[in-house]
Amino acid sequence: MATIRIPTPLRKLTQGKEEITATGATIGALIASLEAAYPGLKERICDDSGQVRRFVNIFANDEDIRFLKGLETPVKDSDEISIVPAIAGGR
Repeated sequence: MATIRIPTPLRKLTQGKEEITATGATIGALIASLEAAYPGLKERICDDSGQVRRFVNIFANDEDIRFLKGLETPVKDSDEISIVPAIAGGR
């Protein structure tokens, strides 16, 4: 099972866990698996069309999936996946 790092704002959906495991051959399948185990998580990560929200970044082993194959990025059991919400800055 791949290890998924959960950011603080989403931990209320994972019973406070900062790391969880899930199975899936791709990032998209992994998100579906997460949704089955933790209802409400997918809508925080994906928009209504099923794509990763603009302000959410997903990294597979420190590589941004947007520069790989997006939701079709393959996942191995040894992979570490990080969900990182974008942080807006300002003055």
